[in-house]
Amino acid sequence: MKKLNRRSFFKLGALGVAVGVFKPVRAGELLRPAFTNDPKGKKIVISTWNHGMAANSKAWEVLSASGAAIDAVEQGVMVTEADVTNRSVGIGGRPDRDGHVTLDACIMDHHSKCGSVAFLEGIAHPISVARAVMERTQHVMLVGEGAYEFAVMHGFDKAKMPLPEVKKDWKEWKKEHKDEFKKPEINNENHDTIGLLAMDGNGDLSGACTTSGWAYKLHGRVGDSPIIGAGLFVDNEVGAATATGVGEAVIRIAGSHTVVELMRQGKSPQEACQLAVERIIAKHDDLTGLQVGFIALNKKGEYGAYSVYKGFNFALRKDGQEELIDAEYDRDW
Repeated sequence: MKKLNRRSFFKLGALGVAVGVFKPVRAGELLRPAFTNDPKGKKIVISTWNHGMAANSKAWEVLSASGAAIDAVEQGVMVTEADVTNRSVGIGGRPDRDGHVTLDACIMDHHSKCGSVAFLEGIAHPISVARAVMERTQHVMLVGEGAYEFAVMHGFDKAKMPLPEVKKDWKEWKKEHKDEFKKPEINNENHDTIGLLAMDGNGDLSGACTTSGWAYKLHGRVGDSPIIGAGLFVDNEVGAATATGVGEAVIRIAGSHTVVELMRQGKSPQEACQLAVERIIAKHDDLTGLQVGFIALNKKGEYGAYSVYKGFNFALRKDGQEELIDAEYDRDW
C-alpha cells in the first residue's frame, strides 16, 4: 500500500472538510423514521372524551374547506371552551379552592412553533391567546396577570367566571370540605381537558389542548395541559400526541413527548400510548384515582389511545367515519 506523505494527507483532509461543508450530515436525517406513505389527502381529527365530538365537527369544517390543521385545532377546541355545561374546560369550568377559575391552554403547529398560557383568568378563549403568544411574541408561555394583560391588549373577549351555578356548587363544597384537599375523579362525568390533534390535506399536523384544570385545586396549581411536551407535543416528521387526566403524572414522564418519541422509534400510535401509560404506572406506588389517557396520530394517518383505567374515550373524524371510541386500558377501577 502506498504511503501518504504529509502534503497528500493534508490535501485529503481539506477535501474531506469541503465535502463536509457542502454535504453536511444532519442528525435529524439519521433519526427520521421510515414513514414512506404519502399522507397528503388523509385528513383526520381525533380528540379526547365525548365533548370531542362537537369539537371534531368544527375542526372538520375547517379541513373540509382546505383549511390548515392549526386553524382546525384552534377552532375545534374553542367549541368546548364556549360550552357552558362543561365543568372542566373554559367558561363553565369549576374554580380552584379559593373560588378562582384559572385556565390553561397550549397549541403547536407543523413548524414546531408553539404557544401557551397558564393560570389565566377572565378570558373566554385561552387557546386563542396561546396562539397569539406563538405568533405575536418571541415567547412560548405567558402566565397569570401577564397573560391576562396580553390578552386584553390584543382584544380577546373577556368572560365572567365562575358561572352562578358553578359558584353555588363551589360554596357547597367549601361548607362540606373546608380546607380539605382531595384527588379528582377523572372519568366519564369529570372529563378533564380537551386535547385535539389534526392532519390536514397537505399532511401537516397540529394540536391544541385546553382546560380549567383540577376542580378545587390549590390556588396557583398548573397541570400538564399548557406544558409543551407534557400535555401536547407535535413533530411533523413523526406524529402528535396529547394527554388527559392527572396532569402531575403526565408531567413526570413528559408524557406527550414520550409518546411521539416512541413513534419516532417505530412504534405505532397505539403501542406508543400504551408504553407511555405503562411508564406512568411504573413510576407511581399509589395508583388510587390516578387516571391518565393519551391519544396519538402519526404521519400515516394512523391513530391510537390508551389509559390507566377503564372509562377513557376519544372522538374520531375522518372521511366516512365519525364516532366515539372506547380506549383500551390497563385496569378496571
